[in-house]
Amino acid sequence: MQTERVRLFQTLPQACGYWSERTAVNLVLDPSLEGLAALYPQALAHGFRRAGPHLYRPSCPRCTACVACRIPLEAFRPDRSQRRCLARNHDLRWHDVEPGFSHERWVLYQRYQRRRHPGGGMDDGTVEDFREFLAAHWSPTRFLELRDGPRLLAVAVTDVGSAALSAVYTWFDPAEAARGLGTLAILQQIAYGRAHGLQHLYLGYWIAGHPKMDYKRRYRPLEVLGAQGWVAL
Repeated sequence: MQTERVRLFQTLPQACGYWSERTAVNLVLDPSLEGLAALYPQALAHGFRRAGPHLYRPSCPRCTACVACRIPLEAFRPDRSQRRCLARNHDLRWHDVEPGFSHERWVLYQRYQRRRHPGGGMDDGTVEDFREFLAAHWSPTRFLELRDGPRLLAVAVTDVGSAALSAVYTWFDPAEAARGLGTLAILQQIAYGRAHGLQHLYLGYWIAGHPKMDYKRRYRPLEVLGAQGWVAL
């Protein structure tokens, strides 16, 4: 990525969303740049991630816990637990649809946030927050919707590039926790990427030992971005 031609902004220190006793700082690519869509694949490969219209990367001065990670799609093999998840949900169907707001998606999103992330800052968001968070006018976003007949169970917001996918965010019906819908969403994104001949699925950031982020190591092989580039975890 030709960073000398792209402006980078550094955010002010803010409360860390993962460790309550820490502060966080991000680097953000110039959001006014007209070529963000073309730059996006390179940004992913350099550890950036999309949130709404912004491409950011953690740049905390005293912490390196957030490590960019991705799954090489052709090399991935599900473990026993993941195979059981697929079998347990064989009756459900995924639908590749256009992104955007709908009352049905919004109601499910609110229920998910209030049950799974109470007090996290997203459980009292507005419809406008919801719209802005999920997609940008320049992003190659698709919604993968999971349904049990007509009933919406999950939405996996997925950016689909020319060589890779990025798992942006997933929400699901918290009453169906026994189905393992979060795991199922990642397995579906892997299958979707393979069907489209793509190379990687970016999972955002892995944090070793974190109760909500360490699960990503279960998808093998997993590659992480270090000083020497991408290497197998």
